[in-house]
Amino acid sequence: MTTRDWKHQNLELKNRLYSSARTMVPLIRQRANETAELGKLPDATIAEMQEAGFFRIMQPARYGGYELEPHVFFEVQMILAEGCMSTAWVLGVVAIHNWQLGLFDDKAQQDVWQDNDATLISSSYMPVGKVTHTEGGYMLSGKWGFSSGSKHCDWAFLGAMVPPAEEGGAPDYCTFLVPRADYQIVDNWNVSGLEGTGSNDIVVDNVFVPAHRLHRSLDGYNCDNPGNSVNLNPVFRLPFGQIFPRAVSTSSIGALQGALTAFITVNKNRTGLNDGARAALDPQALYAAATAEAVIDECRTVLFRNFDRQMDAVNGAEPLTTEERVKMRFDASAVSKKCTDAMNELFLSCGAQGIFKDHPINRSWLDINAGRTHVANNAFKLGRNLGSLQFGFDNTDFFL
Repeated sequence: MTTRDWKHQNLELKNRLYSSARTMVPLIRQRANETAELGKLPDATIAEMQEAGFFRIMQPARYGGYELEPHVFFEVQMILAEGCMSTAWVLGVVAIHNWQLGLFDDKAQQDVWQDNDATLISSSYMPVGKVTHTEGGYMLSGKWGFSSGSKHCDWAFLGAMVPPAEEGGAPDYCTFLVPRADYQIVDNWNVSGLEGTGSNDIVVDNVFVPAHRLHRSLDGYNCDNPGNSVNLNPVFRLPFGQIFPRAVSTSSIGALQGALTAFITVNKNRTGLNDGARAALDPQALYAAATAEAVIDECRTVLFRNFDRQMDAVNGAEPLTTEERVKMRFDASAVSKKCTDAMNELFLSCGAQGIFKDHPINRSWLDINAGRTHVANNAFKLGRNLGSLQFGFDNTDFFL
């Protein structure tokens, strides 16, 4: 296949993915109440996303994936979020694991995908696991929270600090790959907002994890992973710390877009119950709509600009500096706050009608505010690190 043919085929694939996502928006919007009541995505939604190929966007080609750049993946996520942020959240978190598994030793990739390359992985990266060294690997125990999409997955990525093998060494933050038979899902997802993500607890009780099912955070930071020996596409050289945080912030952009569209539709001809004034002439409503559009545009522009720079770097341009990575990490964390602030202005401009559960923007309001609480969306911590660099202090974050 010539380069021209490959680019044409790639463009057709991207357009097909975008079209499929657009087709799904009204379907998942109709299922939003069912999704919330189930506390997980309906099986039909997972099946439709599987059929559309959404989970394969950044998956290694050796296991049926498309190995496309992150621009495509996050565009699909934003489109879906216009209909249901819980659906987009689960896709973002679970599908990005197919990219991360490509960073693991190929034995781990075979463990998951050799018999079924549509197998999915959930996660909880909080470093709460208890680890001991043993022959051939590790013994792992612990209880992890917030494992989104866990009921749809047959494996899990779980975070832990690995103690040094020799006295005097430093602990090593790692991700462990664990099969469904080795962990219990605790069905405790009883929340307001993002109900459909099914972000339940995971419990592991002293199970053996072979050494090849471990991914070191330091390898992800250095962009030099075991999987790079077999997955040669430059997309697998992107920094892990720049990819996953976008999976939990980008759905807010699409959800805000969906809310803005609904806000305009609802308020275009609405009149106030108390004063009879047209909502479309209310300066507060007009300003809220303008602000939401500006936030969407800004967040999308920064998202794609940063990935343009990252893709240039892995394709031979100047490597990313620490300063660039710190700034990009802050950019990712700031998305949720910006979208939440804009969403809250839309909500307030709907008056008391907005508090009804069947109001067109009520669910988006709950979901965006819920997403704001994710640790990766805490802009203050990342902003403090960026500000410290600006004042000449050392970087303190290596999840970059």
